[in-house]
Amino acid sequence: MDNTEGNAVELHGDEEIIEVIELNDTEPGPDDLADDLGDVDFEDPGNTGDDEGWETEDEMEAEAEQDDSDLTFSKHSGSVFCVSLDPATNSMAVTGGEDDKAFVWRVSDGEVLLECTGHKDSVTCAVFSHDSSLVATADMSGLIKVWKVENKEEIWSFEVGDLEWLEWHPCAPVLLAGTDDGNVWMWKIPSGECKTFQSAACQATTGKILPDGKRAVVGYEDGTVRVWDLKQGNAIHVIKGQDGHQGALTSLACNKDGTLVLTGSVDGHAKLINTATGKVIGSFSVNGDKDEEETNSVESVGFCKTLPLIAVAYLEGTLAIYDLSTHVLRHRCQHEAGIVHLQWEESSSVVSTCCLDGKLRLWDARSGNLVSEFRGHTAEILDFTVNREASVAVTASGDSQAKVFCLQRPDR
Repeated sequence: MDNTEGNAVELHGDEEIIEVIELNDTEPGPDDLADDLGDVDFEDPGNTGDDEGWETEDEMEAEAEQDDSDLTFSKHSGSVFCVSLDPATNSMAVTGGEDDKAFVWRVSDGEVLLECTGHKDSVTCAVFSHDSSLVATADMSGLIKVWKVENKEEIWSFEVGDLEWLEWHPCAPVLLAGTDDGNVWMWKIPSGECKTFQSAACQATTGKILPDGKRAVVGYEDGTVRVWDLKQGNAIHVIKGQDGHQGALTSLACNKDGTLVLTGSVDGHAKLINTATGKVIGSFSVNGDKDEEETNSVESVGFCKTLPLIAVAYLEGTLAIYDLSTHVLRHRCQHEAGIVHLQWEESSSVVSTCCLDGKLRLWDARSGNLVSEFRGHTAEILDFTVNREASVAVTASGDSQAKVFCLQRPDR
């Protein structure tokens, strides 16, 4: 049958083609298969019609482009590691970054008020003094600088070993810092009068001055917690061994009057400590007491300011809300990625979290429900802070940006 119009076969009556077999003398070789495949029209995978179960590039871009922030601060040229607000007015932010710089800037419009230069490594700590007149910046190598905000002058600097943390006294121009060699340093600013609190040669990984201003709680790499008398220079309590943590301390928080401290560690546990007696009065873990090879590190802890609740944030993405009185787990708030930091609002039971997925989330600790979610960063959020009125959050991210988010949304 000769059919020149496209090899169609003419059928008669009830005839039906079951299979067409080409009779070739030889099996098809690789070259023949290559020739056959050469005629196949391969679609561009980016333009496939069937997108079921897959996010298209446009959808992913749209998600990445969603920016709920009211202002973006873009003066840093590398990851932004830390952010804090000035305590007096909450109108200024200070951010420190991978570019060896810190900036003091106005939250309302992003205007730079002070550029802190001269650091030799990434600026990982940047904090205002209690009255907002001074700002301290410190880099990973241990160079600490103090600046007067009003006249933009550097008034003091000092170099210690590799720095772990830095904190101002709650009511005096006194600075406290913990270092890699286990020392804790205390200076009067600007005179530079100095006192050191020495302990075993392991990192002083986290620390906090208690509200009375007379004591500080310091956590160490070996799991030890020490309560120091700042005036006398001696350790009042040492919590270690079976009662203490079995891994490095990652975070510390205290309640309003400083009678209780909550500690978090890479060992996956949070401990509640009575600062008057030095006794551990509670231990919290979402894993129970199982010895797991890969423990779920606690990254951040905090006390609710209005209700007897505490929050513990874990690296695997769980925010656990516990009852402070009964130590019972009230809620598990699951995140899509690891939690970096948490902060309770000053006058409500809302707790905020920042995450490795670049999102800021607000949770109602009474119900365990998500209140709001804010996007805008294209990399992980490394630090954040919320102002006193809980109307504004400022975030610092690995995308080289800091952002200001207005939290007063219609859904709140």
